[in-house]
Amino acid sequence: MHTTDHPALDREQPDTTTPPAAPLGLDARLAARDADMTVRLEQALLGLAVDADQPETTVDPDTLSTAVLADYAARSRPAPDLYPTPAAATLQRAAHRLLTHGWCRGATRSETGAMCMYGAIRAEAPGPDAERDALHALLHAIRRRWPHLDDPTVPSTNDQILQDGRSAARLLGEAADLAHAHYL
Repeated sequence: MHTTDHPALDREQPDTTTPPAAPLGLDARLAARDADMTVRLEQALLGLAVDADQPETTVDPDTLSTAVLADYAARSRPAPDLYPTPAAATLQRAAHRLLTHGWCRGATRSETGAMCMYGAIRAEAPGPDAERDALHALLHAIRRRWPHLDDPTVPSTNDQILQDGRSAARLLGEAADLAHAHYL
């Protein structure tokens, strides 16, 4: 039997090797997104302050929406893929598409180019496997959020439950998190 006056010396030495970098977790991604949005908002406020110093201009109301949409389309960029898995990245891009190009009900694509959740996933999927996995994750997110529904589908949720594009994008974001958690 081995005894010593210093019990701390009998303990194993801790492993000091650095583990390989793991993918960013939800909290880290949210913190990064929050920092990015803070910078963007500060830049927008600075631009607003600069614009407030400029003389007021008159805009024709008939051309306002067309001009604003054209300017927005020219400046919009695809969302960066925060997820390394195909289905999760597809869902994230689909959410971004709904926020930038519009959301609709009752059709896969409207006359103005807005899309339903299914249409956005189909447009953003790099292939049939990613599309299938993304739709599966979205259906899982729907069942988690509305467990009382008997037999929910992606189209019925899009057309009958969701109220706007932001809620559709949020649901796609939840599905992206689930897909990422399941390595889809």
